[in-house]
Amino acid sequence: MQDARVPKQMLTAEQAILQMLGEVQPLTQSVSVPLNNALDRVLAQPVVSDINVPGYDNAAMDGYALRAADVKPDVRLAVAGTALAGHAFANPVPAGCCVRITTGAVLPEGLDTVVMQEQVALSETDQQQSILCQLQPTMGEHVRRAGEDIAKGAEVFTAGHKLRPADIGLLASLGIASVNVLRQLKVAIFSSGDELVAPGQKLPAGHIYDSNRYVIAAMLKRLDVQLIDLGLLPDEPGAIEQAFQQAMKEADVLVTSAGVSVGEADYTRQILSKLGQINFWQVAIKPGKPFAFGKLNNCWFFGLPGNPVAAVVTLEQLVQPVLRKLSGEVIQSSAKLLQAECDVPLKKQPGRQDYQRGWYWQGETGLKVKTSGAQSSGMLSSIANANCYIVLPRDSSSLPAGEMVSILPFSDLLR
Repeated sequence: MQDARVPKQMLTAEQAILQMLGEVQPLTQSVSVPLNNALDRVLAQPVVSDINVPGYDNAAMDGYALRAADVKPDVRLAVAGTALAGHAFANPVPAGCCVRITTGAVLPEGLDTVVMQEQVALSETDQQQSILCQLQPTMGEHVRRAGEDIAKGAEVFTAGHKLRPADIGLLASLGIASVNVLRQLKVAIFSSGDELVAPGQKLPAGHIYDSNRYVIAAMLKRLDVQLIDLGLLPDEPGAIEQAFQQAMKEADVLVTSAGVSVGEADYTRQILSKLGQINFWQVAIKPGKPFAFGKLNNCWFFGLPGNPVAAVVTLEQLVQPVLRKLSGEVIQSSAKLLQAECDVPLKKQPGRQDYQRGWYWQGETGLKVKTSGAQSSGMLSSIANANCYIVLPRDSSSLPAGEMVSILPFSDLLR
């Protein structure tokens, strides 16, 4: 049954995301950055390897390099020399001989196999060392072939790939000292409200501390954007319009919280209508129904709800994928919902998809979950004490304890 309080035109979260993704285009300007500064940056062009990795056949184990065909029962192989990592054995290896070799050393020419040192019996006289293999090796055993990891000419990463720690090491293994990446997205933020006070200041009666700007800034830093903090503004049209004008000049994106509903002091909505092209939406999610998206010249705008939890949920669920596309990142498929047994009863009214905050863990028979406490959209503790959302479909009602529910682990923005 449709909740009478829910407007028929209210978009689902999926509809809102698809509409926004359909309107925005990624950045195109690129810069070259040293490899040490490339973590979490988005590649502007594909990376192709100029070399083989490894660059030569080498030993995967400490042991003895030999010809597998030379190994016969009760036949000893003379040790012709030693090959060390960085110090190849360059002399010819006669038939019936082997070379002592360490991990990573070049496999001497003509040899095809490495036998681990634990699998040989070493004998030594005044003139000569020799080994007796205790197992018959397979040709090519414990040998890493040239190009086995990455072949010369292979595309290692595509354009739009966001570089992770392991990727930085991989690029270093190719000898790459710098990469071309898309420039960082510039995101401006501000908070507005006469009731807000900056942390560290005395709190007058009837006021609250500004938390939204801090949690929004922290989440955006996880996206590796260039943050422009326009501060805490009063409910005064001139100050808000000045902030919008600054964002339009300096930023690619402006993110605000509060001011996009229908309150008498919600000047943000009025100024947006004056300066830009804005879609004011009501999205069928809880918390987070009031939400705005639009454009101010070349600056995209996202208006989040004023309640702290609603601001967090809409930033993570609605805004995050759009910012990733704007940054040039090739967006991977969305995170999959997991199924878990809920330990507690859940309250819900039909009409909006509910993102209740929860804590999940591995139980003896599968995943278990419970809510993180009271679910008021003004209580940031419900997010701080959670590691997932319990996602209840739009048309669902309250559920008793013991029901299977869908959960969505927090993304990197909240972990």
